[in-house]
Parts: sequence; C-alpha cells; structure tokens
Amino acid sequence: MKARIPNQGPTGANMMKKLQEVQNNMSALQDELAVAEYNASAGGGAVEVTVNGSHEIKAIKIKPEVIDPEEPEMLEDLLMASLNEAMRKADETAEREMNKLTGGLNIPGMGGMF
Repeated sequence: MKARIPNQGPTGANMMKKLQEVQNNMSALQDELAVAEYNASAGGGAVEVTVNGSHEIKAIKIKPEVIDPEEPEMLEDLLMASLNEAMRKADETAEREMNKLTGGLNIPGMGGMF
C-alpha cells in the first residue's frame, strides 16, 4: 500500500504564475523608478541638481554668488557633491522599492540590475 503525501507546496504551474507576476511587477517598478526625479543640493543650496532614476541629469541650478572665476574648484566641488548625493538617493530608493517587491530575496543574476 502506498502512502499519499498531501500537496503542501505550490505546484509548478502556480509557482510559474507567481514568478511571472513578480517579474511583471518588477518591470513596472523599474519603469517608474527610471523616470522618478531626485533632488540634492550643496553649499547651503548654492547648487541644486535634479537627476532621474536612470542617472540622467535633468536640471542644475547655481546661485550667481558662487560663480567665482578665481575659484572654479569650489563650484566643481559643489556640483560633484550635489550630483553624487542625488545619484545616491536614486540608488537607495531603487534598492528599497525592489526589496519591498521581492521581500528582500537575493535572486541570482539580479544583483546588478538595480
């Protein structure tokens, strides 16, 4: 006599359906994150930048008083600081939102996508 083991886990079809749903949700989230905009400033607001989730610079605002032809390095530093901060915000937001979607799963092959 053979013992019957109750079906306790998802079937292959159910698992594939769930994976397809997660993949569709991830794709939609990636599209949203790519166009979302992130702002950062440096020098007490002397330089402000806006980037999108695709790391494209959308806007740069520089207050006239920080444009000193004798000291271009200061403006360069302010631009770098604000751009790096805006990019960091975009990356952190993408990582946080993807973790919400995947439940923090470490999906092989997906590490460098976000």
